[in-house]
Amino acid sequence: MRIQVQLGARSYQVWIGRDILAGLGAAVAACGPGRRALLVADGAVADLHAPLCASSLHAAGFRTHLVLVPPGEASKTLQGATRLYDACLDSGLDRSSFIVALGGGVTGDLAGFAAATFMRGISFVQVPTTLLAQVDASVGGKVAVDHPRGKNLIGAFHQPALVWCDVSTLDSLPAPEFAAGLAEAVKHGLLGGARYYGFIRRHLPALAARESAAVQALVAGSVRIKAAVVAADEREEADPAAGGGTRLALNLGHTLAHALEAVAGFGALRHGEAVAIGLVAAGRLALGRGVWPRRRQLELEAVLAALGLPCRIPGLSAAELLQAMRVDKKALGGTLRYVLPVAPGQVAIASDVGADELAGVLLTLGATA
Repeated sequence: MRIQVQLGARSYQVWIGRDILAGLGAAVAACGPGRRALLVADGAVADLHAPLCASSLHAAGFRTHLVLVPPGEASKTLQGATRLYDACLDSGLDRSSFIVALGGGVTGDLAGFAAATFMRGISFVQVPTTLLAQVDASVGGKVAVDHPRGKNLIGAFHQPALVWCDVSTLDSLPAPEFAAGLAEAVKHGLLGGARYYGFIRRHLPALAARESAAVQALVAGSVRIKAAVVAADEREEADPAAGGGTRLALNLGHTLAHALEAVAGFGALRHGEAVAIGLVAAGRLALGRGVWPRRRQLELEAVLAALGLPCRIPGLSAAELLQAMRVDKKALGGTLRYVLPVAPGQVAIASDVGADELAGVLLTLGATA
């Protein structure tokens, strides 16, 4: 199936299917005249999927050079980007060429950042091989590398030319990685409304078993929700008072999630695991303010637990987490803007969350004093 991300001249298609990697080359060729490509592959999946992707690109007339990226968040640095720039130059890429990202969110972020900045921007294609990347990271054009003091602090908005989601690549995904992707889908359920959230709740066993039809429906549902938000607010410039219609709403659960990743040490917690804890914290903040019913909070925590996701902070310092949140990209003038759930399909943006209020929630979730 195809889903269009409507962004005028920067519009692109997200393809979702099973066993579609062989068609990648022809789809990339339709995106522009260039016939040179740098295939940037996550080292954990390169042996499984890079040969088919490379042969497909070759059959479509591309001269392709393969570069492997070590798996894990530690690869997402300016040094990692420089390595890709060198590969682009060694491969003779020019402004008509493509960078093709094969892997999870780390690979997509790094390759996309290199594409956004090499020669002031060349085209890139996302071929996500993790559930988290398929439902979230590959769509929307946010590309970045990490800074030692925070995740994704060095980045750009650079939309892909194409997103190619083959759900068969998820078959080899370890169970914790698959569960991590489900956390972002739950976030989309809270943003997208009762229908999609209800789909997730009704299909928990099928999703846990990775039934192909359920997984494809999940990916499509999340992509539609994110595509609509991105089309309405591509660069996160809309008035936060608009709530769920702005891109800032996609930060639900992420203010704490990024702090958890930074304080724990990048890679110690999977992004989706951190998001799950962040969703619980956002719900508890909303519950304390009386804008989110207790039954919804209990339901949310039960859904996350059923999907094998953590709901508590693994013994990290509340003070360190608060400090990490102060340098969050969504903060303005040092003031946090926290996304709070109100109902499935409705969120509120709070700019008055105090340190004591937030610390209280962190401590109830297992943070240390």
